[in-house]
Formats: sequence, structure tokens, C-alpha cells
Amino acid sequence: MKKNCFLLILFSLITQWSMAQVPKWLDKSRRAVFSVITYDNDDKILNTGNGFFISEDGLALSDYTLFKGAQRAVVVDCDGKQMQVSTIQGANSMYDVVRFRVETNGKKVAALLIATTGSTVDATVYLLPYSTQKAATFTTGKVKEATSIGDNQYYYGLTMKLDDKMVSCPVMNEAGQVIGLAQKSSGKDVGEICYAVSASYGQALTVSVLSVGNIALKSIGIKKGLPDTEEQALVYLYMSSSSMPAEEYEVLLNDYIVRFPNSADGYIRRANNTIYHATDEASMDKVVADMDRALNVSQKKDDVHYNLAKLIYSYQLTAPEKVYKDWTYEKALSEVRIAIGTDPLPIYTQLEGDILFANKDYAGAFTSYEKVTKSNLASAAAFFSAAKAKEMAQGDINEMIALMDSCIAYCSKPMTSDNAAYLLERARVYMEAKQYRQAMLDYDAYYDAVNAQVNDMFYYYREQACFHAKQFQRALDDVNKAIEINPEEVTYRAELAVVNIRVGRYEEAVKVLKDALTIDPEYSEAYRLMGIAQVQLKQQNEACANFAKAKELGDLNVDSLIEKHCK
Repeated sequence: MKKNCFLLILFSLITQWSMAQVPKWLDKSRRAVFSVITYDNDDKILNTGNGFFISEDGLALSDYTLFKGAQRAVVVDCDGKQMQVSTIQGANSMYDVVRFRVETNGKKVAALLIATTGSTVDATVYLLPYSTQKAATFTTGKVKEATSIGDNQYYYGLTMKLDDKMVSCPVMNEAGQVIGLAQKSSGKDVGEICYAVSASYGQALTVSVLSVGNIALKSIGIKKGLPDTEEQALVYLYMSSSSMPAEEYEVLLNDYIVRFPNSADGYIRRANNTIYHATDEASMDKVVADMDRALNVSQKKDDVHYNLAKLIYSYQLTAPEKVYKDWTYEKALSEVRIAIGTDPLPIYTQLEGDILFANKDYAGAFTSYEKVTKSNLASAAAFFSAAKAKEMAQGDINEMIALMDSCIAYCSKPMTSDNAAYLLERARVYMEAKQYRQAMLDYDAYYDAVNAQVNDMFYYYREQACFHAKQFQRALDDVNKAIEINPEEVTYRAELAVVNIRVGRYEEAVKVLKDALTIDPEYSEAYRLMGIAQVQLKQQNEACANFAKAKELGDLNVDSLIEKHCK
């Protein structure tokens, strides 16, 4: 009986930790396995584990859990050499896999070849643990089950005992190809079987444009890599610009330029990022240097001139106390006109108009905007810009109305809060043109477009339109609503008094004005209006006393009233 037991133990040892029948590929393959150490925010050790290289230039796989919360990580190869983890290239928390790049300083490392086909049930597999010993060891087992999780990607159940020190070590097939990353068993399976996720699944993990919001990637503080293609990397840069801390985004821009040195977009984006944070002339010099590089590598020079013009224009809008070198509106105009001379795109002409407008050349700005309105870039915004330039150039008000009509015609119907502001602008122009009923209708349309989400100023402005359109009840309703929202604003109470005087409600007007004076006893207009109401009520003495008080408080409009009623 003892002899049989001894034989059973011996057989188990041979199966689990065999030095006999050593695969030919073992010694070379074991050199691809390494130890991983991750560190937290305080640079203290967070976790330790394993991983392995899948490419000679430093791509590697390990378990996501090891990296979660890490701010930096190093790997230690079988010779004890330490190397920094430079970037995270992809992560999946469900299958507990992370793909990353190790800084190899340009030297090749031993790497495992990933199996192109999955292993079948009952196939023999080998687990290679990390070791610094020259004598290679391994554990053998069988594939118990293989569940498909993608295109030629599997989640394996293995008849193999696994301890914690073997997690994320490579599982190999008999041909010496890696089929998976070892994952420990849990629950009732402890000590009986372990699991492995396809190495090809880990190899396929990438950083893509959708990775900006990836929670698994966000939970790792180590720098993330860029998507593989220039187009995808550009989109990733764009999406990261608003969600990533400034320091991280600057690093990402630098990585992009190293990765795609002949892409003008990288230099242009870095110039924009630099100027946003620029505090001195040295920073501005970097902006110019990047724009010069962009011009050198670009196949489309006009685009670089356009972007430089836009940079200078935006810089000038900040009203710098000391202008950097020749960065004036004239310089911006020169750059955008070079772009227009090469390719007269409407977007270039739009910027030309913006620069001219900012430089107070309103007639010139209108000429540029008018060209845009006749192009394929015609839009509500383009017509609005043209209308504003026409107004500032003191153009015909009916032409302004026609431009605003075209502006609103380009808006989606029904009008929404996104473009409702154009209705307010046209209402203002209608008021200046004394087309009060049209103004009132635009205010009504605005009210509907924003689902009645308006403030006291809106009611005040609409009241003005209603009053001049002789819609007195509506005027009263609106000004009362303004007072309800902002009861401390005496202008609204004065306006309510004006409407009451207009409809012959003089006593009500006096009452409203007395209320206004309790808020501001030195509000001169209230005294003048009260005097007007009292004249109508035949209260001559009271009226003249109030006119005198208004004059005392500096009201310049009361003299004619005193001349007429108080002699």
C-alpha cells in the first residue's frame, strides 16, 4: 500500500514539475517571462506579479488587476534587468488583461509567438513561471474546456494546479506557442483547475478613439499609448483635449509628434495647446517653431497659413498688453490671404471676415461674409455675421432685416434653444426699424423655442414691443411678470407706470411709482412720471413738486414739463 502511494506521488511530481522530456523551445521561451512591480501615487509598491513579451520591441501582456490604480510600473527579466513600463496599450477588466509597452532602449527582447489557432480539449499545455534560475521549470496540464470569446479567441479551463505566483504567466502549446495568460481558479475549483484567457485576445487590445472614456484605462495612471493609425490618433487627440489634464495632454501631443513626425496636424495642435498656456515670449517662440515645422512637412500649405492666421487672430482677441513680435491683425490677415490665394475655401474667407471685423473694417468684413453666404458654407451663422457687419458699417436697416431673415431661414424648424438667439437679434433689429408687431412675434417665437425658460429681461423687452404695437394688456402682463421675477428693479416699475399712464390708469400709476420710491428714494424718473400722472389727475401742486424733485435729482427730461405746467 505504501509502495503504491509512493508511486502515485512520484507520478504526480513528474507531471507537475518535470525536468524530463523538456521541450526544445523552453529555454528560449522562459526568457520572455518577467516579473512586474507596480507603484501607487506615493511611489510605494502597489502589486507584484508576472507578464511576458509578445514582440521583440517590447509589447507585453499581464493581468489588469496588477495595474489597476498604478502610477508607474517596472518589469524585471530573468537576468534581473529592470525596465520601465512606458505606455498602456489596452486593458479589459472583465477578462483581467492588460497590454502594455516596455521601454527597451531600442534593444530586442525575447518574445513569445502567439498561437494562430486555439488549443483543443485534452491538448497538453505547459505553464512557464517566472524564474531567475538557469534551470528552467514548467508545469504541465490538459485543456479541460475552451469557450469561444471572439474570433479565434478562447477562455480555457485547464487541469493544472496554480499558485498565486504563477498568475499571468504564459500557457504554451506543444509547438512552443503561447495560447493564454494563466488566471487562478476560485471557489470550488481551487486546487483542481485554473483558467487562461487567449493571448491573442490580449494582443488584440488597443487604444482607440473610444478609449477616452474607457473606465479600465482611466483607472490606470500610467501614460496611455496612441491608436495605431494617424487618422485614429488624430481623433483620439481631439477627444482627449477636453477630458484630459493639461499636463497629460501635452505629453500625448509630444508622443503623437514622435510617432507621426510628418503630420502637420501634430505641430498645429501642439502650437494651439502651447499658446493657450503661454506666459512668456519663450512659450510664444515654441508656438512659432511648431507652426514653422508644420509648414515644412505639410502637403497642404494653405491649411497651415489658415491655422496660423487663426492662432494670431485668437491671440489678438485676448488683448495682450504687449504684442508678441508682428502678431497683429494685419499679420493674421496676411496669412489668411495667402491661404485664400492658394485655395479660396469659404472657411478661409470666413476667417478673413472675422479678422476684418475685429480690426473694425466692417465694410470689408461684410464683403467677406457675403461671399461666404453665397458659397456651400452658407449657414445661419454666416448670414448673422453679415448682418452684424452691415449694422456696424451703418448700412441700410432693411438690408439687415433681409440678412436676418435669411439667417433664420437656415435654422432648423421648429426653432429650438440652439438657434433661438437669432430670433432675439432679429426682434432687436425690428424694434430699431419701428416694426414693433414683427418684433413682438419674434419674441413670442423665442419664448416657444426655449420652452418658456426666460428671465425678467425678456419680459421687459417683449413688453416694449407690445407697448409700441399698442398691445397694452400684453404689455401690462409682461411688465408685471418682470416685476414678479425681479421686484427690486425700479426700471420695471417705472415701465409699468408708463403703460398705466398710456391707458389712462393714472391713480394706479401713482401707486406703482410710490412703491418704486420705497425701493430707491432718489430715483428721479419716478418723480417725473408721478408728476405726469398727477397732471392728468388735476393735482397741479403735487405734480410740480415732483417735477422739482426730479430736477433736483438731475433729471434732464423734466425742464419742458416744468415750463409747460408749473408757471
